[in-house]
Amino acid sequence: MRITGKYSKLHIGIVSGIIIGILAFLYVEANSLQITEYTITSPKIPEEFEGFKILQLSDLHSKEFGRDNIRLIEQIKAQNPDIIVATGDMLNSGNDNGQVFYNLAKELVKEFKLYYIKGNHEQIAEFKAQGAGSGWFDSYMDELRNLGVIILDNDKVELKKGDASINLYGLEISLLLYRGRYSSNYNGEKSIDVPGIEKKLGGCERKKYNILLTHNPAYFQIYSQWGADLVLSGHIHGGIVRLPFLGGLLSPDATFFPKYDAGEFELGDSKMIVSRGLGNSTLKLRVFNRPEIITITLCRGGH
Repeated sequence: MRITGKYSKLHIGIVSGIIIGILAFLYVEANSLQITEYTITSPKIPEEFEGFKILQLSDLHSKEFGRDNIRLIEQIKAQNPDIIVATGDMLNSGNDNGQVFYNLAKELVKEFKLYYIKGNHEQIAEFKAQGAGSGWFDSYMDELRNLGVIILDNDKVELKKGDASINLYGLEISLLLYRGRYSSNYNGEKSIDVPGIEKKLGGCERKKYNILLTHNPAYFQIYSQWGADLVLSGHIHGGIVRLPFLGGLLSPDATFFPKYDAGEFELGDSKMIVSRGLGNSTLKLRVFNRPEIITITLCRGGH
């Protein structure tokens, strides 16, 4: 009986150690920020934009890295980008007033130009607010604008350096294009094509370098056909669990092994970078999939 007792204690110790190890691993995976750097080369990039650095944030979902997001802010400042783009889902669609992103934006606009597009969670929050006769979401967006955040809501801006410029577009697609999980009362397009994008953004100035911010990467082929040279997206959370040689396991739309899960993709003359994001929404889980800050450095070159 003594031997059995000793082995029981040993087994308990081993199991406890394994559980603690797994929990520690999952904590690090969810909270340890990673910087991923890309260099994008194109003959359409003006010489004046050589070395221009874009920092991409996506899918924060109101997560905080340290008190008031101090660790995230320090990492961003260390990269010293020319601009910051936030590619949607910076808040959650339920039980969230967006204060976390507001506080983050308030700090970032002190030093950087910050461009922001809505993701599906912002769209759902807006839809719910309108259905409830509440103006909180519109007021929230106005408060961000008052801070100096540039919201690209089916709009574009010219980024200028010297006499040269490139275009930065922000595209919002219908909630019904996110695997149709939303109410039939939602009034939006059920398909996406180039004429539909042109209706929102106008024709693409193909002689200039065009960057498109849009939350959902699933329609890369359409974005490319419209004329985007570089697409910056998020939404997929890196596939939540990343498996060696296979990539992301599951998308937020319940699709296994999504095609555009994370990283850089190329189609013709177009390139797309998909962020693994920073936070979590429904599944509070990340495995081999640390929260990600992306930097993109533009270089002139190629054919």
